[in-house]
Amino acid sequence: MGGGMIPTITAFASSPDRGQGLARDMRVRWALEEVGQPYDVRLVSFEALKASAHRALNPFGQIPTYQSGSLALFESGAIVLHIAEQHPGLLPDDADGRARAIAWMFAALTTVEPPIVERSMATMLERDRSWFHERLEMIDAQLCKRLGELAEHLAARDWLDGDFSAADLIMVTVLLRVRRAAPFEDFPTLGAYVARGEARSAYQRAFAAQLAVFTASQAAGGGAMA
Repeated sequence: MGGGMIPTITAFASSPDRGQGLARDMRVRWALEEVGQPYDVRLVSFEALKASAHRALNPFGQIPTYQSGSLALFESGAIVLHIAEQHPGLLPDDADGRARAIAWMFAALTTVEPPIVERSMATMLERDRSWFHERLEMIDAQLCKRLGELAEHLAARDWLDGDFSAADLIMVTVLLRVRRAAPFEDFPTLGAYVARGEARSAYQRAFAAQLAVFTASQAAGGGAMA
């Protein structure tokens, strides 16, 4: 599969995730690997993220971006959806199945991911506040509610709706951000689901490519944010 113009994506020159595969270019790399589309990567420093040249591609000064010909996209979910619509293999062939898969993509990004990101930010930035533990309890209550609902849906399924799709790709990358947190340990169904995603050869190739960038930045003395 693949062929045609080779797209270019952007990624951190020195990723703050320290090689854990959590930076959002991972989603795009994985999608491109799943459909067999070669791609180029342009590495961007933290300073360059805020420069006008990059903001012309992503007005929020973030990664990833995607360029192919005259098309420039930002937001990892939108990029993955575009890839899935341009290549077979990441969305079902039937219209109803495609609609359900896209609905699950939205659910991953707008229902499941927000409390995960909120927990991550609170843990990084608010740990020394007197009210941190009370706030964490509230976040974890909401997070466990969402994880429980998702685990119930996946109880008798390998994937969210039929075969593996772009929805699973997005959902697995969302869950990877929280799998080392205590609440996740209560949901072995989700742990097994994430493991199935990680076992895919396309995921392994994408992870290796992202990790190689981090390893090279460390070897060059680039360091990374904790």
